Amino acid sequence: MPSKPSFLPAHLPVIGLFVAATLWGIFWYPLRLLDAQGLTGLWATFLIYSSALLVGLPVLWMRRAALLEYRWLMLGIALANGWCNIAFILAMLEGTVVRVLLLFYLSPLWTVMLGALLLRERPSRFEMAALALAMVGAFITLWDPALGIPTPQSRADWLAISSGMAFALSNVLVRKVQQVPVSLKTSVTWLGVVMLSGIGILMYGLPMPAVTPALGVAVFALGALGIMIMTWAVQYGVTHTPVHRSAVILLFEVVAGAISAQILTSELVLPREWIGGALILLAGWFTARAPRS
Repeated sequence: MPSKPSFLPAHLPVIGLFVAATLWGIFWYPLRLLDAQGLTGLWATFLIYSSALLVGLPVLWMRRAALLEYRWLMLGIALANGWCNIAFILAMLEGTVVRVLLLFYLSPLWTVMLGALLLRERPSRFEMAALALAMVGAFITLWDPALGIPTPQSRADWLAISSGMAFALSNVLVRKVQQVPVSLKTSVTWLGVVMLSGIGILMYGLPMPAVTPALGVAVFALGALGIMIMTWAVQYGVTHTPVHRSAVILLFEVVAGAISAQILTSELVLPREWIGGALILLAGWFTARAPRS
């Protein structure tokens, strides 16, 4: 008599996505601690992801055949994830936690659009209605009577929205190359962040910050351990879960971010942001529940 499948392997992708969403939801806090110590923006990103890349270099070498075979898709994953992570970190340092997360998590909207374009997954009428709901939520979140048309109101807003777009593109590309090991896609992600943040540092001529031994250890631990777990969990979950569903499970990051921000900061969430955010989350949930065509 065949044994029943284990609960853990069957649900591991979903568990991974929830773990990733929780960790990314509180990732803003160590970033702000590092910022207060003088390790800001692009330099923090470069050093954190360089620490993670040290773990990934052997994988890039051992999997070089697959890296070359799927080089264009791997390049797309590297660039999409590079911008996604850089823009997300900069937005978190410049903006308010909940607002950045809400604008970032318009990503289900972009995911469905890109899924239709790159994966030939045609959105149903139900999904189109959910997209319209998400756009209404975004308009309410961005609305300011003094400014009129609801457009992004700061650089942090633009960074958050573009980060969500890049995240959606990355998820679709990761899903497209399921035959590539998760370890390789994870390592390529780190490589992309290091490359783009390094280019940014050179373009802006940012001087190397003073890094104490204690700060260096903290950065290395955050990159080699924290980022490794967070990135692998996302890549594994997205690889083994349909993009429309993984995009919505990852919305739990908004919950983790909102709770941690309420506990650890004095940031206030405006009523329109609560309303708009609720519509965005509801649209994401509807997208996941929609029948596939």
